[in-house]
Amino acid sequence: MIYTFELNEKEMEIAENFAKECGQTVSELAKVCLFDEIDLSREGEEAWAEYEKNPVTYTHEEVGKRLGLLS
Repeated sequence: MIYTFELNEKEMEIAENFAKECGQTVSELAKVCLFDEIDLSREGEEAWAEYEKNPVTYTHEEVGKRLGLLS
């Protein structure tokens, strides 16, 4: 299946340059970015659901002490 989307000249230039830096085509880069975004969204939803089960938070100081970084 093929999907298309429109980019203006500047956007296409940026996409082409970045894809080249990554050793990919613009199509490959777009696919990777799309699925990375989906994964991030799902991870966020899972993290929120886990937090709702056990809504405990810690301050930076508490975390530092637990990790032995602060006394």
